[in-house]
Amino acid sequence: MLVHGIRLSGGMWSEVVDLLSGSHRVLAADLPGHGRRRGERFTVDGAIATIADAVDELGGWALVTGMSLGGYASIAAAARHPERVAGLVAAGCTVRPGLLLAASFRLAHRALSVLPDGGDALSGRMLRAAVPGPVAEPVLAGGFATEVIPDVLAAAADFDPVAELTRYPGPTWLVNGRHDHFRAQEARFFAACRDGRLTIVPGAGHYLPMTHAAQFTRVVLDAAARSAEVATQRT
Repeated sequence: MLVHGIRLSGGMWSEVVDLLSGSHRVLAADLPGHGRRRGERFTVDGAIATIADAVDELGGWALVTGMSLGGYASIAAAARHPERVAGLVAAGCTVRPGLLLAASFRLAHRALSVLPDGGDALSGRMLRAAVPGPVAEPVLAGGFATEVIPDVLAAAADFDPVAELTRYPGPTWLVNGRHDHFRAQEARFFAACRDGRLTIVPGAGHYLPMTHAAQFTRVVLDAAARSAEVATQRT
């Protein structure tokens, strides 16, 4: 189960899905307010429900992998439904949502929203400059849900990912690009994991799963294998 970042959609996982689908059943769903669900309100409960429904579609038990907003949502889902989450991979989300982060997103929302196209063209150019073309195209097709930012910020105001991590007993992989600005508190997040591993990918930034898909997929495959071992030992 793959969970995308803010403003994006399940399309961001296209290359990872291709790499995983030969050996695993894979599902990349759109969170409320994103992709095919633009126009819906984003809430933490809605995000958790989306992940739980996707896990049920995969058989009721799955490795849950999320990036950025998707990482926070995956942490929340694992804390609430540990019996459905065989393992957790959280990428680019090891910093607590706070005033500084919220201010930067509010500024981006205002700047993009005043543009005639809502900032889609600018967002598209920035994405194409950051990730390979074949990976960018499915993201562009899913659109940029800039309008969801206020809902996400409202939801994040009361969300404590470190506390949520302490509630999940299963194996957890925290994965960051070396240059990711969302890794500032990774030591605190890692300490909160009951059964945690921390992986840093050299040369990568926040868009790690899109720019270094092969390396990221290896982490996911290792996590899937280890999660299955842990589940077998517990039964």
